[in-house]
Amino acid sequence: MAEEEKQAEQTADEQATENTAATDSVTEAEVEETEEVVAASEVDTLKAQLDEMEDKFLRAQAEVANISRRNKAEHESLVKYRSQDLGKKLLPVMDNLERALQTEINDEQGASLKKGVEMVLESLAVALKEEGIKEISAQGETFDPNIHQAVQTIPASDETPSETIVEVLQKGYQLHDRVLRPAMVIVAQ
Repeated sequence: MAEEEKQAEQTADEQATENTAATDSVTEAEVEETEEVVAASEVDTLKAQLDEMEDKFLRAQAEVANISRRNKAEHESLVKYRSQDLGKKLLPVMDNLERALQTEINDEQGASLKKGVEMVLESLAVALKEEGIKEISAQGETFDPNIHQAVQTIPASDETPSETIVEVLQKGYQLHDRVLRPAMVIVAQ
């Protein structure tokens, strides 16, 4: 009987060993499967983070391009309109010089003084023109509220159709496409 018990014990040990081996193989398979799931999950997480970083990079790159383009446009605008403030300050000087030329001169000394004022006015006009400041044409033109300021109206007639500028009271000036001062005019209505 001792031999039977030994055999039974040996069979039980073999079965236990087989069960343990089966359990170990199942456990190893489960562990490998779990590791693959974890690895796949980590890969998906890393891909999502990479996509997010690429998106942030592209947005940052686009923002830098926009800032650069805006700065370039602002710089061009500053260069184009750099004379604006000076031009506005010089326009009253031009008006005063033109008024000085309208005075009546009776002597030779006054005539030479008038000639000097004409030369100064001409030099000033050339300098303003070189900076892009030009006079707004008005006399006989159709009234445009963007560049003209109507300060008075008169009735229209056959000679002066409606919306026509009859008289310029003060010249207007513009710098490139910007109005520095609208022309003050009388318009036929």
